[in-house]
Amino acid sequence: MSPLLDARLTVGHGRLVVARDVEVSVGASEICAVVGPNGAGKTTLLATIAGLLPAISGSVAIAGEPLATGSARRMSRAGVTLVPDSRALFTTLSTLENLRVADRTGGQAIAEVFELFPGLRRKRKLEAGRLSGGEQQMLALGRALVQRPRVLLIDEMSMGLAPLVVESLAETIRDLASNAGMAVVLVEQHVHVALKVADQAIVLVHGDVVMQGSADELAANSDLDSAYLGSLPAEPTPTTGSS
Repeated sequence: MSPLLDARLTVGHGRLVVARDVEVSVGASEICAVVGPNGAGKTTLLATIAGLLPAISGSVAIAGEPLATGSARRMSRAGVTLVPDSRALFTTLSTLENLRVADRTGGQAIAEVFELFPGLRRKRKLEAGRLSGGEQQMLALGRALVQRPRVLLIDEMSMGLAPLVVESLAETIRDLASNAGMAVVLVEQHVHVALKVADQAIVLVHGDVVMQGSADELAANSDLDSAYLGSLPAEPTPTTGSS
């Protein structure tokens, strides 16, 4: 059976290569974590898969169907939905209005989002700009979910959030992937939180894939921190001399 998402890409801006030869293959109910330091190319990779940027080279297939990159509308029709790091909410619209803008189900999916995030139901009439950071992230995720995605791309979910909120949201995403049969690509700075809920992972450093494999294997790999941080000079070893 073909994976829901099969991307083999070199990505960037114009002729500027940001990340090269990245392979992302994610099946139904699977989560692939993409981790690495700032500037590694993670956001550009997601934007390319979502159709917001054309690939420099390579291909994206959804459920075995090859799709040309560079068209967000085409990717959306194929079931690809991006939760951007900016959240991109309509801050002067209410929580409910933000969900209605994206809803394709006549309200059924909105009811499901309120079941998933009861706090949003209580604040459905409140302007999105007045929600807490955690609530705004829930709303951004909920707005993606009402589109009933087959492939869900989440960029830097934890930005500006407390660790406990991040862990709770990560567990929610794990449950969503498992229960709804989505393929999820999760870009996340909290490496060990991401690896805890992911099935597989990719470590990007300076645009190169330096590690890739099952999340459990990477979490147990003693070289993960050094790969994630890149090559750093060793600390000088104190020396002792004879007196």
